[in-house]
Amino acid sequence: MTVRIVTDSTSDLTPALAKEFGISVVPLTVSFGRESFLDRVDISTDEFYKRLATQDIFPTTTQPSPNAFLSVYKKLSRETSEILVIAISKKLSGTYDSALAAVQLLESPKCRVEVVNSETTAAALGLLAIWAAKQAATGLSLDELKKEVESRVPDTRPVMAFDTLKYLAKGGRIGRAQGLVGSLLSIKPVLTIRNGEVAPLTRVRSMAGGIDVLYNFAADHKSIDEMAVEHATTPDLADALVERLAALHPANKIYRTTVSPVLGAYMGPNVLSVSVLGKT
Repeated sequence: MTVRIVTDSTSDLTPALAKEFGISVVPLTVSFGRESFLDRVDISTDEFYKRLATQDIFPTTTQPSPNAFLSVYKKLSRETSEILVIAISKKLSGTYDSALAAVQLLESPKCRVEVVNSETTAAALGLLAIWAAKQAATGLSLDELKKEVESRVPDTRPVMAFDTLKYLAKGGRIGRAQGLVGSLLSIKPVLTIRNGEVAPLTRVRSMAGGIDVLYNFAADHKSIDEMAVEHATTPDLADALVERLAALHPANKIYRTTVSPVLGAYMGPNVLSVSVLGKT
C-alpha cells in the first residue's frame, strides 16, 4: 500500500491541494479571547483577517492534541499500513511532540507511523508534504520515504516579506529576528527560517523592494523542484510575483495559497512569501 502523508495546518495547504495530493491535514487552533477555531476548518482566512483588522483582541494559537493526530492515524490505518507525518519545526511549536505522542497511543500493530521534524513552516512545509506525496506514489516504503524527506529538509525554506513584526514579537515566535523589532517604521523586514527558527535575511524600504528579494532568493537556486507563493491580504502582489517568477519556474506549477489563520496570528496582514524546494 502507498504511504499516506499527514501534515499540520501551518503547511498552508488549501483544502484543494490537500485533496489533490491525498494529504491529511491536522489543524491547529486559533483563538480570539474565549472564542476558539480550528485552523481553516471553523474559520476562513478571509474571516480571520477581517477580525484581525477590526478587533482589539490579539489572537493566540494552540497546537493539536495527541488525540487529534490519533484520530487521523486511526482513520488512515484502515487504508494503509504506513503513515509519514511531516510537522512544523519543533522550535516553533509543540505540534511535532503531539504527533509523536499519538504514535504511542495507536493500538494498531499493522500500521506504522513515523514523524519528521520539517524544521520549517508555511508553504515550505506544504511543499515538503507535496513532494513526499509524489515520492510515495512511486512506491517507496515508509523507511525509504522518511530518509528521502529528511534529506530534503535543508533544501526547503520560505522567505517572507513583512509589513510589520509586531505580531511576530507579540506571539513570541520572533527568534533571531528580535533585533529588527525596533527598526524604523519605513523599513520592511524580510525573514526566513534557518535551523528551525525565524531568522532575519535583510531589510528593505518598500514592499516592492521585498518582492525583489523574494525573486532573487528563488533565482539563486540552480534547480527548483517545487515552488509556492502565498499572501495574507494582498492577492494582487502575489499575482505580480507569480508572473515574475514564471521566468524561473512555469507559472502553472507555482502553487498559490494564503497564510493560514494560525500563522496569520504571527505574520499579520500584508505579508508576502515565496517558498522553494530546490538546490542552491
